[in-house]
Formats: sequence, structure tokens, C-alpha cells
Amino acid sequence: MERTSVGASTTVTTPLVCLTGVRKAFPLPDGPPLVAVNDVSLSIDAGTAIALTGPSGSGKSTLLHLIGAIERSDGGSIDVGGQEVTGLSGRALAAYRRRVGFVFQRFHLLPTLTALDNVMAPLIPFRTDFDKAARARELLAMVGLADRAAALPSRLSGGQQQRVAIARALINQPALLLADEPTGNLDSQTGTAIVDLLLRLRDEQGTTLVMATHDNGIAARCDRALQMRDGRLTSLDS
Repeated sequence: MERTSVGASTTVTTPLVCLTGVRKAFPLPDGPPLVAVNDVSLSIDAGTAIALTGPSGSGKSTLLHLIGAIERSDGGSIDVGGQEVTGLSGRALAAYRRRVGFVFQRFHLLPTLTALDNVMAPLIPFRTDFDKAARARELLAMVGLADRAAALPSRLSGGQQQRVAIARALINQPALLLADEPTGNLDSQTGTAIVDLLLRLRDEQGTTLVMATHDNGIAARCDRALQMRDGRLTSLDS
């Protein structure tokens, strides 16, 4: 599964993410199950930014959760970096989740930890061959918060909290970053700055970005915009 682009030079790109016939439904107390993702097939090239658009309840967030193995699919195949995700469990599942970065609409920062400690939090249970604090400081500097490392979340603006969350998502140097409405709780100017940062990660580090958004302006800035409705992909725009 390779895609060839011909321009000034010829490049061959292998997809990082391949979904085939992915399905997910949630049981309801009365009536049939709620189908959230319905037979979705999709390939995402490494180093690209993908926007998932569509109304609330269309399946965008669930699809991100399936790719990130937060939820388990009911059927189909999810291959990320050559690894089949759907059957993972135990240590293999935990190891996979550490390779994927997550950014959420709600920042999920620990209120009693400083910005620096929040960025380091995913590494706390693990031994590493690098200085955790040094890496966290580098990431805070990258997102423009070098001078706020000692601040608690309550002393940070919404945009600053989201920048801390992005730095935290990058602490394990993931090749894949999943962002679920990352600008949903921010004003338009701050939201634009956050999208600028996410796209800079794509350009400078080759990070693959999959972002759910209601904002068509944000979607237009991505390499591809995919629309979901009733659990299905209804359009693919390159």
C-alpha cells in the first residue's frame, strides 16, 4: 500500500495508519445498539495532517479512540505502523498506547502538579534512558512555555493549558498524534495558535496528525479533510 506523488521529485509514502471495515457499537438499555463507527476503511500517510469533520455524534471521537486503542473495535482491522491494534492486550496494549500521543478538548491536567510535572506524568511509572525533566523542559520551551514550568494549571490560561497538554502528548516522541477537538474550549485567536503549533509538528518533526474538529477553517488547513456522518465516512478530499 504505497502512494506515489509526482512533482519536482518523486516520493513514495507508506501509510502509517490503515483501517479496514472497522466497526463499533455501544449497547443501549432499551432498543438496538448505537452504531458509532460503521464499516470505516481508511489509510493515512505518515507525516500528514488529517481532519475529521462532521456533526456531534457522527463518530469522530470514537474513531480516534479506536485508532488510539482507548476503545476496542467490534470488527475490522486497525494497523498502525505495521502493528495490528485490535487484538492487543496487557503489556502490548500499554506499550502501544505509549507510542501514541493524545490531545483532548478538556485538557485533563492534574491540578496539583506543575506544568513541568504534568508533562512528565506519562513517564513517571517507567525507567528511561534520558533525563525526564530535561525532555519535559525542552517540550515546554517548544510550545512557548519555558517560563511557566513551575506554574500550576490554575495559574495558566486555557491556551497555555492546552499547550501543556500538547507537550505532555509528545513526551514519548509519538509518530502519531490524535487530537479530539483541541480548540473546542478556546477562543478563535488562541485556537488558531494551537492549530499553528500542531501543524508545525507535522512540518518540523514529521508527526502524523489526526484531528477531530467542527471548524471547517481548521479542516481546510490540513492535508486531507474527511467527513463523518452516522458512523460512516461520507467524503474524502485530498
